[in-house]
Amino acid sequence: MSHSLNEIEAMSKRAARGAGLSWGLAEEAAKGTRWLSAFGFPGIEMLGDLLKLNDRVPSIDVAPVSLRAEVWHAPARRMSPLIAGASLSDCAVRLLERGKITMENVSVPLLAVPFMGGAALRLGVPVYAEWEGAYLATDGKQLCTRGDLAQLQAAHADRLVFGAPAEMTGPREPVMRAEVSADSWALLGEFARRTFAPATEESRQRGAGAGLSDND
Repeated sequence: MSHSLNEIEAMSKRAARGAGLSWGLAEEAAKGTRWLSAFGFPGIEMLGDLLKLNDRVPSIDVAPVSLRAEVWHAPARRMSPLIAGASLSDCAVRLLERGKITMENVSVPLLAVPFMGGAALRLGVPVYAEWEGAYLATDGKQLCTRGDLAQLQAAHADRLVFGAPAEMTGPREPVMRAEVSADSWALLGEFARRTFAPATEESRQRGAGAGLSDND
């Protein structure tokens, strides 16, 4: 199934909210999913995997315990790439001062990469991310990658390192549409439906159409 980036962003936002993320983080997740999809990665599929993994898990359990720690880690021993990525963007200046920020046990690490774009734009220098078998760099507008596709799309990274500045070589060209599997689209649709208000007797009657009353 081919979908526009606008469709991907809208579905991702609703699904992320349905999975329990705050509206602000759901918006960031949607922008990140769109960004990855634009560069040829299966953003929808990866977001769906993450939402299933962390469904109904309190955000505090998969968030960094401390942003000042030498190595970031989460109480659940697996860190959400969305929360970690948003925290990284907030700590952009610290990233440049330290040279790198290291995180442990990050789920679907590629989903944290779009947040590097915001950090790169704030810092005015490219930012990189690397984990076993994978390396990516971005200046906020272009994306460069090295590594095996399976490693780039890994479900888990024992150690994820962000650093700056980075060297940009061989940037990918963005696209305007992306192929999405029907199963992955349906999965996000299930999460999205959680945001719909349950029907009441009054709303059902209103939705039944004409015939219940004559307002002419």
